[in-house]
Amino acid sequence: MKININMNFTQDLRLLLKSRYPIVLISTREEDRLDYIIKNKVHCSDNQQVYCWDFVDGYTSNPNDNGYAKRNPLLALEFIEHLETKCLNIFILRDFDTFLSETVLVRKIRNLAKLIKTQPKHIIIVSCKVNIPFALNDIITVITLPLPNLLEIDKEIERLNITLKLALKPELLNIIAKSCQGLPLDRIRKVITKSIAQYGRLDSYSLPIILEEKRQIISQTCLLEFYPRKTVHEDIGGLDSLKLWLNKRSKSFSQQSVNYGIPCPKGLLLVGIQGTGKSLTAKTIANDWDLPLLRLDIGRLFGGLVGESESKMREMMSIAENLSPCVLWIDEIDKAFSSLYSQGDSGTSNRMLGSFITWLSEKTAPVFVVATANTIQHLPSEMLRKGRFDEIFFLDLPNDVERELIFQIHLSKIRPKSWQTYDIRKLSLLCNKFSGAEIEQAIIESMHTAFSEQREFTTTDIQMALEQFIPLAYTDREQVEKLQAWASDGRARNASLR
Repeated sequence: MKININMNFTQDLRLLLKSRYPIVLISTREEDRLDYIIKNKVHCSDNQQVYCWDFVDGYTSNPNDNGYAKRNPLLALEFIEHLETKCLNIFILRDFDTFLSETVLVRKIRNLAKLIKTQPKHIIIVSCKVNIPFALNDIITVITLPLPNLLEIDKEIERLNITLKLALKPELLNIIAKSCQGLPLDRIRKVITKSIAQYGRLDSYSLPIILEEKRQIISQTCLLEFYPRKTVHEDIGGLDSLKLWLNKRSKSFSQQSVNYGIPCPKGLLLVGIQGTGKSLTAKTIANDWDLPLLRLDIGRLFGGLVGESESKMREMMSIAENLSPCVLWIDEIDKAFSSLYSQGDSGTSNRMLGSFITWLSEKTAPVFVVATANTIQHLPSEMLRKGRFDEIFFLDLPNDVERELIFQIHLSKIRPKSWQTYDIRKLSLLCNKFSGAEIEQAIIESMHTAFSEQREFTTTDIQMALEQFIPLAYTDREQVEKLQAWASDGRARNASLR
């Protein structure tokens, strides 16, 4: 049985115990935090005893039973069975699910579950990963201990503030607490200690250390990448309609917006020709909105084992929500679901699509999803329906004015003092049907030519590079025209003001 996570984990667990659920599996890596919650927050009885067992040390909570059932899971269950007591007993069995492949233990738990329904006993299995055999699905109830919320983090940092005599101002304390969202309490304590050890204090200089800690945690999952935010909207030439739409929502994750009653935006689907700035836009949103940017390579979600892909999808969603508010960038989402039109994955893509679009519609966490796609053939109709994304934008090849802006942006970066000497207007007219990425490559090609001749590159060099360049609009004309025709039917909003 699976119970959805409630905002108040303590109340959920207390309700399960009071309702006489015999065995509960709690998925978490924060064993110390869970022990504290069970021993100090979950009061189901005035006379309550907690026993803790693990494979290496056996039972450790009671001095009389210290070390009992060490390296013997069956004996650990027999201890629960034969313990005679009138007070409420909670037995915490760490990593016990790893032994449930043994038939004798499965049978013992089924027998024990019947017995302890009539006794004041509860078994709590603590595990990093849910691993329950089918025979115990109807007996073991699964819940997840969520990462600490902002209130818990605030309290922990305030406690450290007093204990370590940091004298943090309330404004800075709030900023640091928000930066720590998505970290376990133990990692929060470590990163604060690390900052104090490095700088001798805790202040705004600590934020990069906190972000680096997040990056390491995310990289360990092998699902998401904590992407650097360096791009600003001035780095994008054109797309004024899209920029205006984003600018109106730049404060949507602020407390003022919440107080106003505006729901958090869900996200964007950016469909367009390759090289027109879809990925650049995702990076820009995170930087301009001052939110962390998570990049998902959706190919990493597909696993070889049955159920593995769906499990990875759920884990990805959980990580994103724990790190919210954030921007989740899903690049080339059309490629991920191309197997929907084949029969080679036993329905895995269909199930993953169902989970993903349901999450898009129903998520309440402030996760702004930016999905990009180069084609429309493999985009399921369910994903294009209103309610999944706030808006669908089409990024077409840049017009004359936008191409001038693109030349200006690239040339001003590499020649900030002399970019005005280039005939940008002339170059713009020469590269009709070029994408922004192709214009950049033409500039780079002209630089290589001039550098090999030991001189400065000129407008003529760029012109020659443009004349030799064959853009995608010609090499893949059918696909480009099909995409433009799809957008011209009014199925997507144009990202440019034309």
